[in-house]
Amino acid sequence: MAASNPFVYGEIVGSDAFADRDSERDRLRHDLASGQKVFLISPRRYGKSSLVRDVLRTLSREGVLTVEVTVAASSSYVGFLESYARALVAADTPAGRLRRWTADLFQGVRPEVRFDAKTSGDTGFSLSFPAVRTARDAARLAAEVFALPGKIAAHRKQRLAVALDEFQAVTAFDGDTAEQALRAAVQNQREVGYVFAGSEPSLMERMISPKRPFYKAGPVMRLQKIEPGIFGAWLEVRFKATGIKAEDGLGAAIVDLAGNVPYDVQRLAHETWDDLHQQGRRTATLDDLHATLTRLLAEQHTMYEEAWQRLTLAQRGVLRALVLEDGREMLSGDVRTRHRLGGTSSVQSALTALVKQDVVMKDGTTYVMTDSLYREWVARKTF
Repeated sequence: MAASNPFVYGEIVGSDAFADRDSERDRLRHDLASGQKVFLISPRRYGKSSLVRDVLRTLSREGVLTVEVTVAASSSYVGFLESYARALVAADTPAGRLRRWTADLFQGVRPEVRFDAKTSGDTGFSLSFPAVRTARDAARLAAEVFALPGKIAAHRKQRLAVALDEFQAVTAFDGDTAEQALRAAVQNQREVGYVFAGSEPSLMERMISPKRPFYKAGPVMRLQKIEPGIFGAWLEVRFKATGIKAEDGLGAAIVDLAGNVPYDVQRLAHETWDDLHQQGRRTATLDDLHATLTRLLAEQHTMYEEAWQRLTLAQRGVLRALVLEDGREMLSGDVRTRHRLGGTSSVQSALTALVKQDVVMKDGTTYVMTDSLYREWVARKTF
């Protein structure tokens, strides 16, 4: 049997694809099993969703009911409440009991439940609240839906773990009303653990700041980059396990080129492995890595060129300076003079716009590009 690519990106992965994260998984599993309300804050591409999904799988094997909903997938507040309610009702509930179970759970609002036969032979169901039309109706519905986890845990006499992914999107639904309603409900649900996970750190940090509903609601986990030495060694071991010997330092070079962003590291390793496998090669060198990088940049050239053209001249100048200066001291006089940038306020405005467009993110006191390939394209193709 031909070896399969050991590096995975662009999808939710299992525990075997994690380079590390053991302490984070153990901590999150323990907190959720204990009924804690955890805020998990992570930049994009750090593997947040995979980490949450892996912990939920572990808890499920331990007899905990688990529910996962992506808040940002809903286009409205009521849509989110319907999606959340459906996931909760479906948790460990046989299809034949769904109507009765739903009627038992909802008291003040009447849901509409429909069953649909799937091509696979299974029975799917949809749950909606067509009578909810006003803000007052939505508030009443929210109170019932947010109380469901506690009711389910009590009825089942079983612990429940709820994951609300991309949780920062809840702020767009109904101001802080949704936050207040959810906070009021979860604080009394001792048998239910929650992880409120978000990939927009600045928004998430504001949600747990003083005078906000979730201030001091529970422990906060901030997902950090994997230690480079551990990540690099793990990559080389994975190459070797599939019959490809990696040149010393290859793993470290992949981590460095990918900015130590887990998604980008896995992508570059995956593509390098693919190129070697197609060539029937049994060794992986630094030259091979750079050949793969050159191919990827050529394939993405049109997309990156269009992204560059959409930027203003001021944003282009700041972005190129950021790449060349590794995102450090972007407002200093030396950097602005060296790269012919405008005044401090002009540079700050450009940085703010780039962050808002998800081209750049702030990492401590420095700025980094969210896409390491785009960073390499800017370094090589712009002036």
